Parts: sequence; structure tokens; C-alpha cells
Amino acid sequence: MPGSVVLLSGGLDSAVNLAAAAQAGHVLGALTFDYGQLAAAREITAAAAMAERYGVWHKRLEIPWLTSKTSALTNADVRMPEPTTGDLDDAATTGLSAAAVWIPNRNGVFVNIAAALAEQVGADEVVAGFNAEEAVTFPDNSAEYVDAANEALAFSTQGRVRVVCHTLDLDKVEIIRLGRRLEAPLDLVWACYRGGDVMCGRCESCRRLARACDQA
Repeated sequence: MPGSVVLLSGGLDSAVNLAAAAQAGHVLGALTFDYGQLAAAREITAAAAMAERYGVWHKRLEIPWLTSKTSALTNADVRMPEPTTGDLDDAATTGLSAAAVWIPNRNGVFVNIAAALAEQVGADEVVAGFNAEEAVTFPDNSAEYVDAANEALAFSTQGRVRVVCHTLDLDKVEIIRLGRRLEAPLDLVWACYRGGDVMCGRCESCRRLARACDQA
């Protein structure tokens, strides 16, 4: 039976996509990447717990060369943007925030590594946690990106591995609601860009999660 490999960061989007993929078909396992991000340890712990809950294998892959000295995600000396909730729909503010945490070709690297592993283990899908809300400022979250990635994978994988995202057209509120219907592991989510003892509540990712929870 064809199956899927889930890109599992431990965040909201990937948690709900894990649940959706498990309902839709056969999840073989999950991948979490350690590229030197500040939240790596917390993301890996969350993702491992999610995979264990669904009874699938979990792999942590280190790719330290992806670390960026100019990104607040991987360099604690770079100021982390802390937008207000009201800033989340302001294109200028979120554009600056996206630039501050940008890791060049991060999702491209993740998708291609996952596709190579998927073909090796007999899976035909790479499940990724993208969303329409962040696609506004992160083009590698968009439907256009998924289409382009799948066009390339049709040539680079013999098994025609495809990228699938169950939240591609949803915003964060809709993702929370879908997660509740699917009984996704929302209690295990780590959404913070930082890696402290608790989520900071101030970075853009924390703000989006908090707003979605309030509105949902």
C-alpha cells in the first residue's frame, strides 16, 4: 500500500497534517530537521511525541549547513521580530518579519530530502504543513510552490513522489478547527521560534497561534 512521509516540525500545521494524513491513508513515518534553529530541541521533542502517539517512526536529520547567520531563527544575536496581533495582517510589517527569519530554500531542501527518503521506503507522498495565511509572505507555503515542486519531483523520483498538504488553502483558525475535528495532537504543539522552557508568546508564530486559538 502506498504511504506517506510527514514533514513534522512539531508546530500546528504539521501536527494537523499528520492527523489528516493518518486519516486519509498509511503514514509510514515522520521527519524533523535540525538546521541549528533556536527551537530545535523543543521541535524535535514535540514531533517525536506526535509520531509516538500515531505509532509511526520518527527520524531527526541534522543539516547544519542550512544554518543562516542572518536569520533570527538560527542566530540568537539577530533581533527576533515581535509583531503585535494587530500587525499580523499588515503586509509591510509581516514582510519585514518574514525577511528576518528567512532561511534560503529551507522548504525546498526539506521537500527534496523527504522525497528521496520516501522513494527509498516505498512511500508516494511527502506531507507538508503549509497554509494560506503565511503563504502571503512566505512563497514556499503557497499552492504555486507545491505545484512547482511536484512538477520537478515527477522528473527526479522514479516513483513520482508528490508533495501533499491538507491545509494548503486554510488559515490558522481553519487549521485549528480541522485539528479539533481530527483529534490532532494539539496538546503537543510547539509553535515558538524560540527554544525556551515555554513558548514566548511574542514572536510571529506565537502570535498567529494565539490569535487562531482565540478566534477558533
